Amino acid sequence: MPSRSSSRSVNSGGGIDKLDFDAHRKQPSALHDSFHSSTSEPSGLLRDDGSFFSNIVDGVIERDRRKMRRQVIKYASFVSAILSCLCAGSITAYSLYGPLFLKHIRYTQYQVNAVSTTAELAMYLPVPLFGYLCDRYNPRPLSLASGIFFGLGYLLAALTYHAGPLNSEGGWPFAIMVIAFIGVGSGTSCMYLSAVTTCAKNFGRGKHKGLALAIPIAAFGLSGMWQSQLGSHLFSEQEANGVRGDVDVFRYFLFLAGLLFTVGLIGAVGLQVVNEEELLDEAVEELERSGLLEDSPFFQRSILHDAENTNGYGTLSPPARSTSSFHGSRPLERPTSSSALKKTLVLNTETRIFLTDPTMWLLASGFFLTTGPGEAFINNLGTIVHTLYPSTSTSLPSSNSPATHVSIVALTSTIARLITGTLSDLVAPTKDDSKARRCTFSRLIFLLISTLLFSLGQLLLASGLVQQTPSLFPAVSALVGLGYGAIFSLIPIIISVVWGVQNFGTNWGIVAVVPAGGAAIWGAIYSAVYQAGVDSSHLRSDGEEEQMCYGLKCYEATFWAMAASSWVAIALWVWAWRRWRQASIPV
Repeated sequence: MPSRSSSRSVNSGGGIDKLDFDAHRKQPSALHDSFHSSTSEPSGLLRDDGSFFSNIVDGVIERDRRKMRRQVIKYASFVSAILSCLCAGSITAYSLYGPLFLKHIRYTQYQVNAVSTTAELAMYLPVPLFGYLCDRYNPRPLSLASGIFFGLGYLLAALTYHAGPLNSEGGWPFAIMVIAFIGVGSGTSCMYLSAVTTCAKNFGRGKHKGLALAIPIAAFGLSGMWQSQLGSHLFSEQEANGVRGDVDVFRYFLFLAGLLFTVGLIGAVGLQVVNEEELLDEAVEELERSGLLEDSPFFQRSILHDAENTNGYGTLSPPARSTSSFHGSRPLERPTSSSALKKTLVLNTETRIFLTDPTMWLLASGFFLTTGPGEAFINNLGTIVHTLYPSTSTSLPSSNSPATHVSIVALTSTIARLITGTLSDLVAPTKDDSKARRCTFSRLIFLLISTLLFSLGQLLLASGLVQQTPSLFPAVSALVGLGYGAIFSLIPIIISVVWGVQNFGTNWGIVAVVPAGGAAIWGAIYSAVYQAGVDSSHLRSDGEEEQMCYGLKCYEATFWAMAASSWVAIALWVWAWRRWRQASIPV
């Protein structure tokens, strides 16, 4: 072979040096001159072997560095998500100042409920859109938007409250307060969803996915507790005799505006999803096995093969081969435009699967029938407490103050979320249980028990027992808090288990929108029953029209209906559970 013979050279000993077989290798003398190596330094193949192993070591170090960086980002995002959820639930403290809207700016009960219902609608109706944006882009812009919504909303509410009643000089229209709480509701949705979606995607494939979701969701429940306590103590008005009075709503709203705007900015920096490409690749493999991507030319192997040797498919650039052995196990790295198209197609397919699954509608219907009563109870805690005491009472006992009951609901809700999230990780069934043969309890068991506790609290009110013994009302708040918290913890966990986490923001957003309708319907029912009780009351001693209701007539029919609604939800969830078991889906 001429090329090989032309590259040969004879050394001084008449032999052929081993390096002469490679025309691209430097001669020993050249190596010596170039690197000034000593006689003890290895040369030739030994030097190349050293470089080979050095490259391996460098690659392993770089891989570990990237892995460590991802872990740091993951847990820093988790801390940021907890902070966001710990502040996002300010709307759950509505009962702290809701009754003061009746007293100071002379709203009717219908108007007070209209404000809270507007906030609920603004919190839940945009959730599918916000979830879609979280999945298609990332959670950080959503967190920034939440800070803006909260800051403007609470600032406008503070100014409206400070202006006084509409019929007084300088009073602002009722519509401005409604607009303000649209901002509050939208900010709540953005901040909560950006935080929970980040946790679901970063930890949803691990064995502690239930706890990873339960902790931020529990923090959301705690937010109402600490904010109501802070408002009733730090921002309370001082009466003439030195006794702490009602919360100063104006200063309290200004505080919330500044706090939540700052937290939104922190989340805009701290919330990051890691390894999202791996989630998409796993989703592609699962959808390909199910045959759901056969009609998509982007995912056909023949098209991808042709794209390597041509200009690609359509407007896509040809895929490029990875040149490093330490960039993961995927041999095919697609360009940004290709990856974006793959992500869009996968998430759209996942959304279609979710919407056409009958068990999703059973799950969402039960969620609607339970969260609506829960939201109505929390939003009207202040007026419910006042129905236990006649209007002649000078003040409520501290054990039955609105702030106390907001804290009870928040605390019990938090405990329920943590317990159900932790236990679901430990005892819920998995795909490997057939081999392990361990004792398991489905997440549906926890869900059904929690809903029964939830309905028990409603029954205590409806029966009139609490009206006879007001000291039992904390037990009602505790039971409702336990059930409400567990339901809000278990439903997103079940969604992540049954339908995966790659499209979690959109899927959870679709289901999370239903409490908006429930809150509106049950809020209207409560207001109608309450107002009927007000209308049946006599004028006050000063001749003015009574605005507060007292007695069982104010709520009895409402809570009987709420208890029945919870039992219907239990039946729907049992139906969905039966279908999942038939499909061998471990829930």
